[in-house]
Amino acid sequence: MALLTESEQKKVANAIAAVERETDAELVTVLAASSDNYAYIPVLWAGIAALLIPGVFNYFTGWLGVNGLLTAQWGIFVVLGLLFRFTGLNHWLVPRAVRFWRASNMARRQFLEQNLHHTAGATGVLIFVSEAERYVEILVDQGVSAKLDNRVWETIVTDFTNKVRQGRTLEGFIDCIQTCGEHLKTQLPATREKNELPNHLVMLP
Repeated sequence: MALLTESEQKKVANAIAAVERETDAELVTVLAASSDNYAYIPVLWAGIAALLIPGVFNYFTGWLGVNGLLTAQWGIFVVLGLLFRFTGLNHWLVPRAVRFWRASNMARRQFLEQNLHHTAGATGVLIFVSEAERYVEILVDQGVSAKLDNRVWETIVTDFTNKVRQGRTLEGFIDCIQTCGEHLKTQLPATREKNELPNHLVMLP
């Protein structure tokens, strides 16, 4: 199921087109469902629990014996592995630092894959969102960073992140694009007609 409907995606594209008429910057928006499937996380936590729980229990009681200990460990490993993998608990088990690291890596890959580093005047701007991680990042090329300090984007990112957490992703995109546009048209006003990169929202599963 799409994270945003076709009509919502069109609103994002229209907002980008409106901003780009007033600035030389090229905006690209990317919305990812998740930056990683974290398939190894359920296995890791299930393995830790399977080692610790029966081991601690047997240490204090001595009831399980060798065969019982192995059976309990295998049983807990299988049950918890399946439980964590298929009940939606997967992302809750991932440390925040790991989630943000994976999302940040994907944002940088997308900056390159969407050719934002090849724009005339190095004026590419990426607005990246990863919904599962509740992660928002704005990446800009040298032509933009030379005119606007990175601190300009911090408040925009914070506001957008709050909207993503509240399930208001479309509103967040529109507000973010318009606010970015206000800064960009001041520091990088339009001097030519261009549309080097597509305006549509890039959707990643």
